[in-house]
Amino acid sequence: MDRPITTGQLKDKSLFQDSDGTAVPAKSMCYSCSKLKIFLGALAFSFFAKGFSGSYMKSMSSQIERRFEISSSIVGIIDGSFEIGNLMVMVLVSYLGPRVHRPKVIAVGCLIMSLGAFLSVMPQFLMGRYNYERITVTVDNTSTSVSACSPAASEAHPFTDATETPSAMKTFGCEKTTNSYLWLFVLMGNLLRGIGEAPVMPLGVSYIDDFSKEENSAFYIGLVRSSGMFGPTLGFLLGSFCASVWVDIGLVDIDAISINPKDTRWVGAWWLGLLICGAVNFIASLPFWFLPYSLPKEGENGNLKISHLPVQDDCKVDPPAQPQLKFSEAVKDFFPALKKLFGNPVFLVYIFLTILQYNSLVGLITYETKFMEQQFNVSVARAIFLIGVILLPITILGMFLGGFLIKKFKLHITEMAKFACITFIVAYFLNLLYFTCSCEVLQVAGLTAPYSGLKHLSKNSFMASCNADCSCKLDQWDPVCGDNGITYMTACFAGCKSSTGTGKNMVFRNCSCVEGHGHGLGNSSAVLGQCQRESCTKAFPYFLALQTTCAFILALGGTPTYMIMFRSVSPDLKSFAVGIETLGGRVLGGLPAPIYFGALIDETCLKWGTKNCGGSGSCRVYDTKAFRNVYLGLIAGLRAGCCLLYIVLSVLIMKRFKPDGKEMTDIKNTKSSISKESATANKNEILPGARTSEESEETCM
Repeated sequence: MDRPITTGQLKDKSLFQDSDGTAVPAKSMCYSCSKLKIFLGALAFSFFAKGFSGSYMKSMSSQIERRFEISSSIVGIIDGSFEIGNLMVMVLVSYLGPRVHRPKVIAVGCLIMSLGAFLSVMPQFLMGRYNYERITVTVDNTSTSVSACSPAASEAHPFTDATETPSAMKTFGCEKTTNSYLWLFVLMGNLLRGIGEAPVMPLGVSYIDDFSKEENSAFYIGLVRSSGMFGPTLGFLLGSFCASVWVDIGLVDIDAISINPKDTRWVGAWWLGLLICGAVNFIASLPFWFLPYSLPKEGENGNLKISHLPVQDDCKVDPPAQPQLKFSEAVKDFFPALKKLFGNPVFLVYIFLTILQYNSLVGLITYETKFMEQQFNVSVARAIFLIGVILLPITILGMFLGGFLIKKFKLHITEMAKFACITFIVAYFLNLLYFTCSCEVLQVAGLTAPYSGLKHLSKNSFMASCNADCSCKLDQWDPVCGDNGITYMTACFAGCKSSTGTGKNMVFRNCSCVEGHGHGLGNSSAVLGQCQRESCTKAFPYFLALQTTCAFILALGGTPTYMIMFRSVSPDLKSFAVGIETLGGRVLGGLPAPIYFGALIDETCLKWGTKNCGGSGSCRVYDTKAFRNVYLGLIAGLRAGCCLLYIVLSVLIMKRFKPDGKEMTDIKNTKSSISKESATANKNEILPGARTSEESEETCM
């Protein structure tokens, strides 16, 4: 019995002649199917890899800020460098599309992401060990140490004297002045990650759409994106682990470290996770090198049957030719298409809405761990863990449920607009309840609270009569918690005359500034670390529950909102609309939001750290009330604008799109005409991986 052959098999030259002259395929008919499945698996893993490394970098922002002693605004610039790199090549990559070898371009992108991760690690091996701010005490022949407030300590350690000249201060530990600029390695690494990630989604999705069945395309793309959602969750979990591990793990005695992960001077092993991210991105690049430029269309083998076709020796099937770039035609069509898009009031309002949403979302994610740490006395490691385990899965569930509701109830665009508007407004009012989760400001003597019953020598002065003779160094930060529940910047400012124990177990005794609060002489003491704020810790579960609820409701309306864009533009402009939406959101949202959020948060800092070579480092203490008002106020303000735009968008859609109305009829006619034009054009064009049966027969004649 004759075996049918296909055009795709003719192209692969995989036929041989049987004894009766019938052409028989030499390869399995599922060859292209298996290649497509390999591509799907490889692309899913690359989505996982980019989400994994991206979320890890977000979670490490506080660690990077402290390691390099930089401000939150500079951290925002580092974060924004990813968007810059992405935008540098996004338009070019989207335009080239099927004109390039897409699997290999994706492979190169994954390698660039890997290179960016490894480049970001370089400062760890150039800076030397991390030395956090701490006071120096000497140990005498007994088990008691001499504190900085003791005259003996002042004589033995002249660099603790507040009268020390600036030039003398700057000579201490300034051998490597270039350390201040090593954060540029992290910025460049993040820039490379943005460049490398650019081709993964547009080229990967278009490759699937070109060579899969039309009815399977959406399912495959959804499967790939769903697989990629596990990346951010595991990235945050890795970030939580690395944030709890000391930065110089393996090089120092951990028991000798006197601070814990809740301390604002603690720096986790931020570089360790980047090594893992680099390795994962490198592995993600490997399968793409072995995938072809094009594949036969999925299902084509079952539809095209050619029986009893003899194979001629001179029949040569040429490989599919790559279409030539027609730049002049592209430019000619670009501006009319752009004018048509922005002439659409629904799309225009949608773009403004997207920009505001990008601003609020990026600002929220970038500084959420810092907010939890400062507001609720939660360690950064625990905050990252909770985001990865609770908030992200809830958000993913909301997105899926939103898409399910659209499919289940076959929502019309007007119904989707109403649903998205209602869910966002409900989430916004819940968002306002964040302000009720208040927490008192950390009581720091001489900074946010007076010394124990004593008057300041002057406003905002760190000195008082109880420590005036201690010669404390004004720019040090090594906090201790007194018996009176007040935090002191150092044991010297607490007026402690002696100490016992070493490392984390060190206890300071005879603290004169603590004695003034109802403690007898010689009975007052202080321990290392800031005083705990019990009310803040108790309020945290309520804040987390509220945030989880808001995240779910926002995600529930996220999918309908995204679908509004596709339903409101003509079919021939959908891809262009996605590009404009991404470009606008990232340029006007993803790029500036971390910078101005960080700059405003810096304004709420009460005590800056000091670098060895002079100058301010990262912030040690924030005015938690001002921090809360700035952080939550910015988010609430941006989302208030979103609420207004949602209402405007819903009104415009209800006026323009009515079931069985003129607008819907026009769109249906447009779709029909475009389908006919596409069918006609397909007869005259050679697409990557596609040849018609007539062309194959003519070639072999």
